[in-house]
Amino acid sequence: MSNAIRLLTISPLQSAKSLYLPSHRLAFSSFGVSDFCDCLKRKSNVNGVRTKVFTTISQQGSIPGLDYSSSPVSIELKPILNESQFDLVIAEAEQLDESVVILWMAKWCRKCIYLKPKLEKLAADYHPRVRFYCIDVNNVPYKLVVRAGVTKMPTVQVWKNSKKQAEVIGGHKAYLVVNEVREMIENENEP
Repeated sequence: MSNAIRLLTISPLQSAKSLYLPSHRLAFSSFGVSDFCDCLKRKSNVNGVRTKVFTTISQQGSIPGLDYSSSPVSIELKPILNESQFDLVIAEAEQLDESVVILWMAKWCRKCIYLKPKLEKLAADYHPRVRFYCIDVNNVPYKLVVRAGVTKMPTVQVWKNSKKQAEVIGGHKAYLVVNEVREMIENENEP
């Protein structure tokens, strides 16, 4: 038999006994259980619920149909922690003639929390020609927030040549904000 994968998610309310529940509770591929040899266990946080994910891969060590040479699916937004780091990021982008997308957010902002993973996927689409960053407005000097003209969260700005070129204030659905950011990037790169 060839490559196969099995994923099992356990919520914190389930006990260790639940690992051995009937097969309708487990997600298996069409291959038999005997084909699995390597088991990895990791903890993750999904929608605020801590889960354990068990991944099992066949002896060949790869999953059929996946292209491992392609670009990543998601790229974590790099945090900017102070004004000097902000200036450095903008200066480097100007020197390399690249655009910078900055998500101005707050950890308490629900819309920011929903938007960030979607922007991380968008960052993968534009990697490496556009850099994506995030700034928590509660962790940087207020002077920087005023300088950037941020009044509401989330705000997504596109910077190029040391100037703010465009922005969208994310008071609506995350997928609409991502579409607007995509349009801002595309319009920025047109001659």
